[in-house]
Amino acid sequence: MLASSHEGEVEAGSSYLLGFLTNSISSFQEFLFLSGRAFTNILRRPHYYGDVALQMDIIGVGSLSIVLLVGAFSGAIIALQMARALSTYGASSQVGTIVSLTLVRELGPVLTAIMVAGRNASGMASELGSMKVTEQIDAMRALGTDPVQKLVTPRLIATALMLPCLTVIADAVGSVGAYLVSVPLLHIITGRQYWGTFWRALVLNDLAQGLGKPFVFGMIIAMVGCYYGLQTTGGTQGVGRSTTQAVVVSSIWIFVVTFFFDKIFVNLT
Repeated sequence: MLASSHEGEVEAGSSYLLGFLTNSISSFQEFLFLSGRAFTNILRRPHYYGDVALQMDIIGVGSLSIVLLVGAFSGAIIALQMARALSTYGASSQVGTIVSLTLVRELGPVLTAIMVAGRNASGMASELGSMKVTEQIDAMRALGTDPVQKLVTPRLIATALMLPCLTVIADAVGSVGAYLVSVPLLHIITGRQYWGTFWRALVLNDLAQGLGKPFVFGMIIAMVGCYYGLQTTGGTQGVGRSTTQAVVVSSIWIFVVTFFFDKIFVNLT
């Protein structure tokens, strides 16, 4: 009796695992297919330049205040923590070096992407999800308009272009925030020393990472947000579920891609 019960539990667990793997593979295939269509549509007409400009405004200008705030305090926190640690070893003059490498290589791109994912991936998923459950997507197809070319491709282009710009802004305000903590607040270093070590620490490899990562992050955020939006079912509850999934999945992929980016650039140096 106990043996048959145990066998039943094992069989149920195996069936669940098999179903989960099958659904995951199927979803990934659908995601790749949607991504392929979106990228291919960049070269095809019609080009919805107005929609691209609108999305650039929503993603870029709309996210600017968040990026400025997060960037400034990120730089300030790095300087505050590093000043204490470096002073122990008599290396306070290297605060600018630490801030430069940390912001440009890692924190600037990753934190900016996380902020944009939380704001815009969720927005894309909820907007497209609402259109899906109210059958507006089907109406577009009936009128001969490709929903992927009209809705997905402009968001893909806009996010891929604006995220590097937002990252540069985050790096800039972060470096200023670190300067304000290091020089006027703590007086551990002079302004000339800070900016001198800040700029000397940067090499082409760092700049390539700092601009390459957000470009890829932008594509991931847009495609994940649009994918979950277009997969929405189940009315308003489904929209909320898709919004949550878009933010969680895009955030996970940001960290996964960061690891592989770092691995590639470490091997190149």
